[in-house]
Amino acid sequence: MYAIIETGGKQYRVSEGVTLQVELLPDAVGSDVMLERVLVVGNGEEVEVGSPYIAGACIRAKVKAHGKGRKIIVYKYKAKKNYRRKQGHRQPYTELFIEKIETGKA
Repeated sequence: MYAIIETGGKQYRVSEGVTLQVELLPDAVGSDVMLERVLVVGNGEEVEVGSPYIAGACIRAKVKAHGKGRKIIVYKYKAKKNYRRKQGHRQPYTELFIEKIETGKA
């Protein structure tokens, strides 16, 4: 069984038992998270598509860790004007472990 969820302005395809990195969530490490923005749920033969979300469907996940991604360099430059700006950035993330996919059906 798989699902497509939306969190942090991005969409992710998840399955039970998978670990993924999403945009930083305010929840503490070890806490349970309910992701309710479920776009699609499928189990091989049947696919349920929401408009835009599936009512009653949710994903149970556990927060494993918080961290920062790899560093990227932002470099601004204007030719012949002696203008140069170098800046680094590390995007914060939350690592989630997907425990259960719950559909809206009984």
